[in-house]
Amino acid sequence: LLQSGQHCWLAGLKTLLLNVSRAVTQDVLITFSPTAGPSRLNTTEKGKAGKIRLPREIFRSLSSQTARVVVTVLNIQQFGMFKEVNQTAQVLDNTVVGITVGESSISGLQDPVQLTFAHRELPQSVTPQCVFWDPSKGQAGGWRSSGCVMQPGDKGTVCSCDHLTFFTLLLNPALDGSTAKALMAVATAGCGVAMAFSIFTMAFCIFIRCRFRFEETVRINLGLHVNLVGSLFLLNLAFLLNHGLSGRTHPRTCRVLGGLTHYCLLCCFTWTALEGCQLYLLFVKVLGIYIPRYLGKLCLVGWGFPVLVVGVAGVIDSYGEYSIQTTDHQVIARLCWITSKRLLVHYITNCGYFGLIFLFNMAVFGVVTQKSCSLQGTGAVQGYRKPWKVALVAAGLFCLLGATWALAFLTYGISSEPVLYLFTILNSLQGLFIFIWLVILYYPKTKETTGSLAYIIRHDKTTTASQD
Repeated sequence: LLQSGQHCWLAGLKTLLLNVSRAVTQDVLITFSPTAGPSRLNTTEKGKAGKIRLPREIFRSLSSQTARVVVTVLNIQQFGMFKEVNQTAQVLDNTVVGITVGESSISGLQDPVQLTFAHRELPQSVTPQCVFWDPSKGQAGGWRSSGCVMQPGDKGTVCSCDHLTFFTLLLNPALDGSTAKALMAVATAGCGVAMAFSIFTMAFCIFIRCRFRFEETVRINLGLHVNLVGSLFLLNLAFLLNHGLSGRTHPRTCRVLGGLTHYCLLCCFTWTALEGCQLYLLFVKVLGIYIPRYLGKLCLVGWGFPVLVVGVAGVIDSYGEYSIQTTDHQVIARLCWITSKRLLVHYITNCGYFGLIFLFNMAVFGVVTQKSCSLQGTGAVQGYRKPWKVALVAAGLFCLLGATWALAFLTYGISSEPVLYLFTILNSLQGLFIFIWLVILYYPKTKETTGSLAYIIRHDKTTTASQD
């Protein structure tokens, strides 16, 4: 079977060269370890090293009678290779194993190559993943898992792949079971509180809109707030229904529930964007703005645009059951959401869409803060002389523009557990924060409309008109 063999030893690089006959009658077995490198399987080996099983199918498809098998074990810490941009996962023992047979690439194997990565019991804060290096991913290459199946074992993890290349076992940051269950409990309780205060907020906005005689700009603002809080109410309701019914529903019902949850989330994002647009028109454009049936057109955009996005996502079969698992593959929760096969839909419609909204709204927030501070410095807004009221109004406006959702971009890595708790609490209580903000901002109504943005807007309009 083995006509000749030799080892090449370099610092951090260990290679085994084998000439294998085409008429092989059994699988080729090789061991490897970060310290000893690759070698032929020793029958007395007790499992301390990793193993490679090359199926007979590989050698029977060779065009020549013999082919050279090259097994390379790399210490990527010494070489500085095989690192993705902004990579948060760790490579097991900093070891990458490369396998080549003959001169041509081999893929689509019916009988897969098996690599057993030996390791001790992994910590609960990571999830193993079988991956290979794809040089075509991104600008400098990256890790992919397509074509590889992972099977956890007592003495290691077995990776079965249908092709030959450079492989490793990635240790992705993950939540342990107790933390994930605690987050789900906090989110569920927070959603219940948020739904109650969303109802209070909508009732409060309708009450003061009918009770007091506000100018048209303030009435439009109140209408916007009602729609935003209404979308938050529907989102929290959809999450509670999703959490309670998923895993016990028909697949078709789960797809509908997943699409409904996605729709409510997009409505929330869209109304957040419309709040930012309204503030931009009030504080930047200021004069010469009149749009007939303005609030009705905003409702058409706020509730209608997400229908188009969800419809397209539904056509390509994006919704279904999505499982949240711990490191030991224990299912913490089953949600009807965008399936793992259509994660690109999630990245585009949720992450990308909100990212653009967040950048725009933060720019608007900066303009509003600057104008408010300038008016505060001139003493134009008497109601804002109390620092605590200024802080509360700024925090409420920050929340109104959806800035708390941006914490989701920081929930990567092992050290992100506090951020996850903060993200879960702040977003589940967003309805409460908006309610407090509106009470401080609009009630009680005095002759000077103390604490109201309307006075700032009117003063800014007067100042702009005098300058013109």
